[in-house]
Amino acid sequence: MTIMRKWIIIKVGKRGFILVLVVRKPVTAYYAKSQDFGLNYQGGQNWIVLDRSEFASFSDTMGRRKLPDLYCAPFPLYTVKVHPETGLVVTAGGGGASKTGIKNGVHFLGLELVGGRHSATLLHSHDTDTRATMNLALGGDVIAAGQDGTCSLMRFKQCSKKDGHKATAREEGGDGKQTAPRRRGGHRRAEAGGDEAETRDETPQMSVEAVGEVCSDRSPTDPLQKCVRFSADLSLLLTGGADGHVRVWEYPAMKEKLDFKAHDGEIEDLDISPDNKQIVTVGRDFACCVWSNDQLVVGLSWHDNMPHITDKMYRYQACRFAKVEDQSDALRLYTVQIPHKRDRRPPPCYLTKWDGRNFLPLLTKPCGSEVISCLAVSDSGTFLGLGTVTGSVSIYIAFSLQSLYYVQEAHGIVVTDLAFLPDSPKGRGILGDNEAALLSVAVDSRCKMHVLPHRGSFPVWLLLLLCALVVVCVVLFLQHTFPGFI
Repeated sequence: MTIMRKWIIIKVGKRGFILVLVVRKPVTAYYAKSQDFGLNYQGGQNWIVLDRSEFASFSDTMGRRKLPDLYCAPFPLYTVKVHPETGLVVTAGGGGASKTGIKNGVHFLGLELVGGRHSATLLHSHDTDTRATMNLALGGDVIAAGQDGTCSLMRFKQCSKKDGHKATAREEGGDGKQTAPRRRGGHRRAEAGGDEAETRDETPQMSVEAVGEVCSDRSPTDPLQKCVRFSADLSLLLTGGADGHVRVWEYPAMKEKLDFKAHDGEIEDLDISPDNKQIVTVGRDFACCVWSNDQLVVGLSWHDNMPHITDKMYRYQACRFAKVEDQSDALRLYTVQIPHKRDRRPPPCYLTKWDGRNFLPLLTKPCGSEVISCLAVSDSGTFLGLGTVTGSVSIYIAFSLQSLYYVQEAHGIVVTDLAFLPDSPKGRGILGDNEAALLSVAVDSRCKMHVLPHRGSFPVWLLLLLCALVVVCVVLFLQHTFPGFI
């Protein structure tokens, strides 16, 4: 007989997204709205049931392990980014406009490497009133946050101890931007899922101010910004909405440059090439398109050499440009394809690597039968990170699309965003002796760190020495077997 253990009910925003987690033995069922997190099941227009037993693609001995929480927020987390210059972790989420008692906010975390282990400290909690941040991008010291149908711009900075006291006094005066209550002794308690994390006065305080807001989705009902990106040179800001439109603004003036219909239906993801010449978009209409300004350049097709896959079997879920290590003139594009329909024996998802110049497919490989929910690429272009709707996290080698790291059900439910530690002096300092580190956040309010230790390497001098020894041994063997050989 199945035993129920607990129920967790979360309601989010104007779109009426309700998420119910039912924990039971031996199978856990998740109920979620089908239009969120890359899912589209036929037969249930509004609600679906995700059964873990259908998504297992690796053995328990390979992937199931318990990861400690890096941080636990008092609300569901939907997005995470790492600031390259300071190493600050910016994560956000909330319960939306519904009066459930779940707050909405942006949390700033200080990330440190102490004794070979990573730890995070809450530095500042910025209240976003009734709007949950569903996605964000960092452009220098500015956050572009997707909140309902708008893109809100916020500037943040770390203050000195004296400035931090002034900011604290202002916030306690009633502007409602600091959510953690003040305690005696100058400490603040962070509401982190019941854990008592503290922000002390000597910790650098944060200052956050609103600098602008633009309408990024004009759907007549329930507008929602689905994705946002800054260009590499921070001259452009791009957003994709539920209305299928891509909107491009000149940054920082925020003058609208482009507004064009890219897809029939919601835009799932978008990215812009480092030279700002191409924009790639993926939508729920099964299309992945390359644009030059607002002109369609090409529609990508990843399964031309796979006759067993038809046009409507899979749809694109995510896309990312990435550079190629040791090849300055090369560019790659990575896309994720997920099944449009799920069967009792679910088909695999696929990863595809494209030439980022001519957009020809270079390599396609399956990446397990768990439905992929998000994709991240390391700054060096060496690693890919994947999150799934069942809470699993994996890291792949970008060159070969080979799996290096996998944790089954690292989170209790949908992984909503991933971020690698940046390839910057601050990021490398936090990384330590590891080769890569990936942050993941999920609807379970938790942020976790996934560390990839340096892979063992074979010294070249030792390889040459072994080759020389082999040659000597072969010569001696031949001399012994055939006297007078030399």
